[in-house]
Amino acid sequence: MGGVTAGASKRAPRLMAYRDLAALIRRSPPRCGQVRLVAVDGSGGAGKSLFASRLALSLGGVPVVHTDDFASWENPHDWWERFEETVLGPLARGDLVRYQAYDWAAHRSGDWQEIPTSDIVIAEGVSSSRQAAVDLLTVAIWIDTPRDERMARGIARDGESMRLAWEQWMAEEDVHFARDRTRERADVIVDGAPSVPHDPDEEFVALAQRL
Repeated sequence: MGGVTAGASKRAPRLMAYRDLAALIRRSPPRCGQVRLVAVDGSGGAGKSLFASRLALSLGGVPVVHTDDFASWENPHDWWERFEETVLGPLARGDLVRYQAYDWAAHRSGDWQEIPTSDIVIAEGVSSSRQAAVDLLTVAIWIDTPRDERMARGIARDGESMRLAWEQWMAEEDVHFARDRTRERADVIVDGAPSVPHDPDEEFVALAQRL
């Protein structure tokens, strides 16, 4: 990250190719040991997972670590210490990354995950670019999506019975992101519900950029 706390420079929304963002990432220096750590952050339902998967493909299939493997409905944000111990620390040291992912359906720890060795790793999920990670991030990306759209996506995925859980989750997100000022530090801000015609597999709409 460039360290400009005022946030990404404002420009008119424009199309950007994933391959061009990938090239910018590859030209940027590693900050997590020898690893270029890229965070794809934003609120629940913003479209982070899909964006991260497309970016990972453009980078040659680099590994993606999902913060949903650490968070839960009961613990949206206070899992960071375990993330540092099992993901960030090993990445910085060049060690194997291995952790036990949380099983949201069973409400308990689930399968073990191992992250292949790579010079680029994407951390995807809510609060992945939080202040505590700033010194380790090469690039921080924020997916900006209207609240109503995020709620609609969440209910479509989890069912109407989860509306109250989503409302509580969003309220906690609001508090966290306001305190952390995550969006203001983003290197790229992406439109998570774009109306501009484009090829979504190859391009995205950048609302702001400072790379």
